[in-house]
Amino acid sequence: MLYFSSCVSTKVFNDLESRYSEMKIQRYKLQNSQDSLQQSWDRLNNNWNKTKSYLNRSRDSVILGLGEIKILKEEFALLMENSNFKIQKSIAKNNSLLREIALKETELYSRSERVNQLEKIIDDQKQALNNLKEQLSDALLNFEGKGLTVEQRNGKVYISMDNKLLFKSGRWNVESQGKKAIQQLSMVLMKNPEISILIEGHTDNVPFTSRGAMKSNWDLSTKRATAVVEILLENDQILPQNITAAGRSEYFPIAPNSSVDGRAANRRIEVILSPSLDKITALLETNN
Repeated sequence: MLYFSSCVSTKVFNDLESRYSEMKIQRYKLQNSQDSLQQSWDRLNNNWNKTKSYLNRSRDSVILGLGEIKILKEEFALLMENSNFKIQKSIAKNNSLLREIALKETELYSRSERVNQLEKIIDDQKQALNNLKEQLSDALLNFEGKGLTVEQRNGKVYISMDNKLLFKSGRWNVESQGKKAIQQLSMVLMKNPEISILIEGHTDNVPFTSRGAMKSNWDLSTKRATAVVEILLENDQILPQNITAAGRSEYFPIAPNSSVDGRAANRRIEVILSPSLDKITALLETNN
């Protein structure tokens, strides 16, 4: 019995010890496994925290990015609006400039046409003056060298007649030879109704001795110019509105008054023939 009891107890003990050893091994394994799990947990938790922190930063970055994108969209929309406005404004300005250029081109073309017309009128007038001078030279040929000259200058024809051909000293009644010259002149002028006629009376600087109604060289030069006009108007084909009479007295000499010949040259009648400016004036007025 004792031997059996002893044997059983030893067997149980050994079994228990064996189981205890196994349990210790399992406990060690469990403890190692727990340590490994703890480490894994710690790593996972650390990774989670990192991932959470990264996600938080990413979320903040996304939110910030979305905000910036919104601002950019608003700025882009404003820029597009301003650009469209500027583009429309530029288009309107360009259209305005194009219209202005078109108007300027039209105006320049119109002015060019008027310039061409003016040039033609001036050329026609030059030719008419040349023809007029030739007609006058032919008509007054017999009087040239007798105190009468015909010349063309400054776009006008000048007929100068010395007083010795027209008047006696201090008188304003035209002598017969002078009257014939003026009548010949009127025959040419009647064929040129568009010519303006200026009759100028000139004297020397010798003071005029008052005789009745005559008071000065001014008065004498004016009466002599008027006397020539009256003879011209005896030809009823000459238009009175084309004629102007002017007394210049002694103030437009063509020679020095210090000599007898100079004073004789200054005592004269000048008939100045100018082309009518009516056509040119009318054309210029259309330019305004």
